[in-house]
Amino acid sequence: MLRDRSGTVLLTALAPAVWGTTYYVTTQFLPPDRPLLAATVRALPAGLLLVAVTRRLPHGVWWWRALLLGALNIGAFFALLFVAAYRLPGGVAATIGALQPLLVAALSAGLLGERLRLRTVLTGLAGVAGVSLLVLQAGARLDWLGILAAIGSAVVMATGVVLSKRWPSPAPLLATTGWQLVAGGLLLLPLSLLVEGPPPHALSERNLLGYGYLTLIGAAVAYALWFRGLRALAPTQVTFLGLLSPLVATVVGWLALGQHLTPVQLLGALVILAALVIAQTQPRRKAGLPGAELPEVDFADAEPVQEQRPHSTVS
Repeated sequence: MLRDRSGTVLLTALAPAVWGTTYYVTTQFLPPDRPLLAATVRALPAGLLLVAVTRRLPHGVWWWRALLLGALNIGAFFALLFVAAYRLPGGVAATIGALQPLLVAALSAGLLGERLRLRTVLTGLAGVAGVSLLVLQAGARLDWLGILAAIGSAVVMATGVVLSKRWPSPAPLLATTGWQLVAGGLLLLPLSLLVEGPPPHALSERNLLGYGYLTLIGAAVAYALWFRGLRALAPTQVTFLGLLSPLVATVVGWLALGQHLTPVQLLGALVILAALVIAQTQPRRKAGLPGAELPEVDFADAEPVQEQRPHSTVS
């Protein structure tokens, strides 16, 4: 059981690790100043591909649930992240985004009936501190609209994560992933055309390679792994893995772009790794007597077995 859970954590961690390469791919392979186009191409073709492969469409309440989850996890998240990226330094946006585990823990208490433990809060604050040490630069300019957009992107993604756990899909994983990617991509498409205009007429082989990577690896594979983790693990555990994205982005910048790493950044990286390890470990519980009521625990400490958590489903 422990080995299976560790494997699930490692596979889920691949998703934010892949997302950490997005900045490098966008700046080195894609046309400049087209982030909404990149987000649309990343989501919509991948979703259509998964829907075509699985040949499954939503039915009943899952039409509006897929639309809402796709908007939260992908469409609205990318749109708000786009605004934050343009109006804030990357370090500020990443630091605000690191609040997501705390938001997920709070929403889990409200929507899933879980207790918010001090251990989770302190680990979340450590994660924010680690990201700020890693990417935040002194004298970074602040823009209130950008700050609100960054907070909004963290809130919508956290809400999508918790609702994904509250509404376990009866469909296969790839089908559910495809529905959300299509919904998010359809939300981004008109916004991309309105803000950035039509796509460039001529794309180089390098551009096509970058878009292909974002579509197949950055969306189809990464989101499937992410949603697979949400099915098997607690949402707080999964969202803490998102701290890997700024860490991987910094490492890729150091290896591929020759960027300099300071001792403060190395300290931030160690703090992030420590927060990740603490978030994925859970204290051992004493076996209860037959018929005894289990103590109430929060998602960060709970065994992530869906069948044992009837309050996390909706009739």
